[in-house]
Amino acid sequence: MALAATSLCTPAKDVDYQQVYRDLEVPKLKFIHDIDPGEYYDTQNSTWSPYPLLRLTSPLYFKDITIEPGYYLLTPRENKGNWYMLFKDAGKVRYIIPVYDREIVPVMFYDENLPQAKLAPSQKIHLKLLDIVGTFVPSAKRKPAPKTYLEVTDLDNNFVSIVIYWGDYRYYTIFRTIRL
Repeated sequence: MALAATSLCTPAKDVDYQQVYRDLEVPKLKFIHDIDPGEYYDTQNSTWSPYPLLRLTSPLYFKDITIEPGYYLLTPRENKGNWYMLFKDAGKVRYIIPVYDREIVPVMFYDENLPQAKLAPSQKIHLKLLDIVGTFVPSAKRKPAPKTYLEVTDLDNNFVSIVIYWGDYRYYTIFRTIRL
């Protein structure tokens, strides 16, 4: 089950966010018809979208890009050795923002931070039967969707850091709350 949670955390003290923001370039990456070609491979084994959902209530800015308020699926993608975060709305890529850092998620992070589903006895029996069918018919067993988590941190000088946890990695992005 892919869950998206939002929390406010303390930012790392050793990162100069202003310099990171200045060093990042506006992506020149484009997609044909604004369709993410990797989405099919990410969703073919899932019943629902495996990407974290972000709801913006006010605009965010990255250089000359204005991300309007709304609901966006956040999708990390690599292109020519660089990582980007795709903001997708209604299946179309609306905004492409560079990722300034990518790290491996700590081993027990999801177990400690994601809530565990409380199942009724009938649901437990149902899942157990599905597991039994999956052991005898491997093609009937679905792979679990990647676990997701989202951290939004308000920084000094009108900066916002968004850390997207998706699967085994976390991706760091930075935005401004006011246009320069």
